[in-house]
Amino acid sequence: MSTLHVLMPTLACTDVHPDFRRWLAHGDRLPALPAGREATIRSLFRFAGEAMPVAALRHCCHSFEAASGNWLCADPAFVRGEANGARLLACPVADLSRQESDALVSALRPLFGDAGVPLEVDTAQQWCVRLADGAPEATFTPTAGALGVDLIECLPGGDGGRAWRRLFNEAQVALHAHPVNQLRVASGQWPVNAVWFWGRGALPGSVDSALRGLASMDDVLRGLARVAGVDCIDASPSALEADVRDGDVLLDLDRADGAGAVPTWFPEFRRWLRARRFDAVELAFASGERFRMRQVHRLRFWRRA
Repeated sequence: MSTLHVLMPTLACTDVHPDFRRWLAHGDRLPALPAGREATIRSLFRFAGEAMPVAALRHCCHSFEAASGNWLCADPAFVRGEANGARLLACPVADLSRQESDALVSALRPLFGDAGVPLEVDTAQQWCVRLADGAPEATFTPTAGALGVDLIECLPGGDGGRAWRRLFNEAQVALHAHPVNQLRVASGQWPVNAVWFWGRGALPGSVDSALRGLASMDDVLRGLARVAGVDCIDASPSALEADVRDGDVLLDLDRADGAGAVPTWFPEFRRWLRARRFDAVELAFASGERFRMRQVHRLRFWRRA
């Protein structure tokens, strides 16, 4: 049996699509998972360890260099100073161009090189460093847990975090008056005035998955797919039909405006079930709810959203 697995935004985001919500009511409601993406991803990609090695997986999409060593995200960020401290407001800075990124990284590379952690660029908004062998352990706060929080509460912790806190401060000094940031502020954009460290880990030695295809723009997922030998395809209805003839597929709409994509994808879900392209469509919402839809569920016309 083939299943289309779909990562969706929160269920509340689909309230503006009443036909879609009525369709969901006809299906089977599955046991909820913890809110967020990770629980669903871990159920479809199985590997050792509890933490998601974000930096290594992202880097794996762009370089085979990630196959060895420990990696750490060092993403461009915006920190706003306040009367009583500072807060992380953006990480990454989404509108940062590749040209701006390259200029900022050029200013930071000597600093990171002297610290023994050369700065690498995966994309304009995604930077990382490779840790030296035997680097001391430190506690890093994921961006989702640090946004809007008092900075002092989420900087790298522990004795091993002291060097990272120092590098964080030195990077802020190097970025403060950078010409790129001056131009960004003048045009009403947030400056890149910090580098956020998170997502430490090594690439998994192996990743098991029953998926035959992945349609996602998320480099963490694409890195998992690369290690697991799962084909990455375009996130379009035609690609899902042409590039993967049979087997399970994961479609990531959570990172592609899933609620706004409902008018495009909802008719395809129903058509694929009618045509037996997929035996089931399983939707996992970022708020934790899960639904399994089958063609036979169309007979449950009495159910209401």
